[in-house]
Amino acid sequence: MDRRRHRGAAAWWFAAALAALLLLSWWGHNPGRDPGGRQAAPAEPANTAVAAAVPAPSGSSAAPASRSPFTPASLQARQRELAGWRQRLEQAQQTLEAYRASTRYPHESRPLAEQRDQTHPNRPVEEEMAWRTADAQAVPGVQLRTSQERVFLLDGESVHLSVSLHGEDGRALPLRVTSAVAREIPPPHAGSLYPVQPVNFNDEGLEGDVRAGDGVHGVRLHPQRQGFAGLDGQLRVELALQHGRQQASAYFDMVLTGAPPATWSGGVREALEEGALNFYLPAEVREPGRYVVSGRLDDATGEPFALLTFNDEVGAGAQEFRLSLFGKLVRDAKPVFPLTLRDVDAFLLRPDSFPDRALMERRVGRVHLSATHPLAAFSAAEWESEERSRYLAELQREVREAQEQVERHGRRP
Repeated sequence: MDRRRHRGAAAWWFAAALAALLLLSWWGHNPGRDPGGRQAAPAEPANTAVAAAVPAPSGSSAAPASRSPFTPASLQARQRELAGWRQRLEQAQQTLEAYRASTRYPHESRPLAEQRDQTHPNRPVEEEMAWRTADAQAVPGVQLRTSQERVFLLDGESVHLSVSLHGEDGRALPLRVTSAVAREIPPPHAGSLYPVQPVNFNDEGLEGDVRAGDGVHGVRLHPQRQGFAGLDGQLRVELALQHGRQQASAYFDMVLTGAPPATWSGGVREALEEGALNFYLPAEVREPGRYVVSGRLDDATGEPFALLTFNDEVGAGAQEFRLSLFGKLVRDAKPVFPLTLRDVDAFLLRPDSFPDRALMERRVGRVHLSATHPLAAFSAAEWESEERSRYLAELQREVREAQEQVERHGRRP
């Protein structure tokens, strides 16, 4: 009895084991189903599939696969963004440094090299243009030259004008001024109060012509004495010209500004104050308002150095216009002392009107020679203002933001 039970149990165990092996074999060939015949749930996506696209560091075949979430395309996009932010950072840094450098001196004390057209304000305005016939056709190889001593004229001032014709080799060509007149150009919708006056352009050394027979026709015009006394507005001189059988025209415009609103009343007072060198120009102001005064400084070698400007409201009576030489400008440029203050011009600003200014008398040439001051007497501090601080803060913020983006995009994923 016991032997039959043992034999039966052994046969049952053998049959069960054989069935299990057959089931496992079938399951191995059908991985999508569980042992109960049901469809197996899809497995979670393996990170190793993505990591396989990024090669593992060399020399570590047994190292685990990278878990970076970036595909090659996204890595390339990241590099493009990094390059863009680096470029933006460079531009932001350049803008910041350019603004800081350009504003280290105040507006009223600047290097003359920045405004070369202001270096010699009393030099004539010279122009050269093509010779154009009456039908506006340019004649090849023929150039018309004009020269005008100044554009704005104080009441009582004169102006020298000239015209000449030249070939390609620069030599003067025959030219006739068949007529020349001066006329007021009145404001729109207004009539002229002054009659047209003749002007004697000539090449005979008369009435302001510099040299007879040199091919340059010139004249010195005195508006106040030649029929335009009291004019406060625009004056035009019109010329009819002839070269051979060809006719052309030219004109000069100037602005008369009437009587001076203030007069100079003495020499220049010089003072070294708070690290800057100040020049005080006394004046008797007849008409109060905003005055603009400009003066040029040359160093002892004759090198143009600085443009000084006064721009402020001024009351009537005895006043001083201050032209201030900023200390850091001296520290940086190191001019040779003494300095020469020259060519001072000034006017009362008349906004929303024409003319927009009323001139004071020009002070041509040297106005003042400074004392000799040591470099250490001047301040090395940059100019400061609320506006400059605000702009610097904003530009610095843009640099910081770009730097942060460069650092963020530059980190390894």
